[in-house]
Amino acid sequence: MAILVTMRHARAASLSGQKALCAPGVRAWCQHHGIDLHQFVEQGLPIDVFEQLDDAFARRMVAIARAEVTG
Repeated sequence: MAILVTMRHARAASLSGQKALCAPGVRAWCQHHGIDLHQFVEQGLPIDVFEQLDDAFARRMVAIARAEVTG
């Protein structure tokens, strides 16, 4: 089963992180990392897209998405 990272995970990661990202912050973060914001918002993106990034926010989103699936 493919795990998707969604905006729900971004919101949760933002709240759990030391630095919260607002909507414009997430937009800028996506642009910086070459993430398709529209697809991310509408459908989510495969977890491997975020695992390839050397980024603390991406790691938090991945951990949250994985925890949902593994319980």
